[in-house]
Amino acid sequence: MELFSGRPENTEGRLQREVRTYDFLDELGIEYKRTDHEPANTMEACNEIDKVLEVLICKNLFLCNRQKTQYYLLMMPGDKKFKTKELSSQINSARLSFADADDMLKFLDIEPGAVSIMGLMNDKEHAVQLLVDEDVKKGEYIGCHPCVCTSSLKIKTDDIFNKFLPKVGHEPVVVHLVGED
Repeated sequence: MELFSGRPENTEGRLQREVRTYDFLDELGIEYKRTDHEPANTMEACNEIDKVLEVLICKNLFLCNRQKTQYYLLMMPGDKKFKTKELSSQINSARLSFADADDMLKFLDIEPGAVSIMGLMNDKEHAVQLLVDEDVKKGEYIGCHPCVCTSSLKIKTDDIFNKFLPKVGHEPVVVHLVGED
């Protein structure tokens, strides 16, 4: 794996959702580092990507309530454990579960394995509430996918919260997850 600055020189063969992500970041003047890779199906593969980017890739979970009337994108450190009960009480939403792949595609234009904060640029109806673990905001950089699971980005946390999110109209709710057994 190699580390590149910015978008690929040649976007032939790349999905439109990935190219749109680069277009959007470039339009906002957000600098980013990028690496291309095989889909990361194991923690070992994720750790290799983290080493190349020199950042911990965020764990991004697409969740919904039991009635499927509220959808959430949770960003948390990749090394933290997720506990539904711990989050449910903070956002007053009982019975959280993982949302369907169809809803992920419908709201974020993302498929399983590529869930990312970048998908919020596709949520024009603001149907998805962004939840961010407080530890994510403490890091200098955020690691995420450009709406595909075969590339990963390293972006300044400040650019995500002060340029990207205001432009896409999503206000994050900061949560505190302990993530211990």
